[in-house]
Amino acid sequence: MPYEQHINDETFMHRALLEAKKSYLKGEVPVGAVITLDGHVIARAHNCIEELQDPTAHAEILAIREASAKLRSWRLVGTTLYVTLEPCSMCAGALVLARITRLVYGAPDPKSGAAGSIINLVEHELLNHRLNVTSGILKDECSAILKQFFSELRDS
Repeated sequence: MPYEQHINDETFMHRALLEAKKSYLKGEVPVGAVITLDGHVIARAHNCIEELQDPTAHAEILAIREASAKLRSWRLVGTTLYVTLEPCSMCAGALVLARITRLVYGAPDPKSGAAGSIINLVEHELLNHRLNVTSGILKDECSAILKQFFSELRDS
């Protein structure tokens, strides 16, 4: 990966981590997402499942909704989604349907990851769209906030 791309990926992943911290402070599983277009943030979101009592209120889904509204299109061609945790199957499917060009995630999800850990929906050859995937950006920081959250949950 070119040096400039790596720096941009880290910059935007830091912004996704800020979103994850918002959900952490609300008692939500700390996952944050940012969508960029041409190097500019066009949407940001964090998990709001408990707050909204909505099982689809994952950071990625909420960010896709915001980006689609901003661009006035469900086709998010040319965009990159940065997310702190590897997307689940619901979110991976939404990324494909939204035609997002690139996925960058921090921590892998060995229990439900659908971008390579359990299954790989975002690069599946039978689907009509495939994303370019970069994983492991700020992996340690992304994993740390999740580990802290679940450790505190177990201790309470």
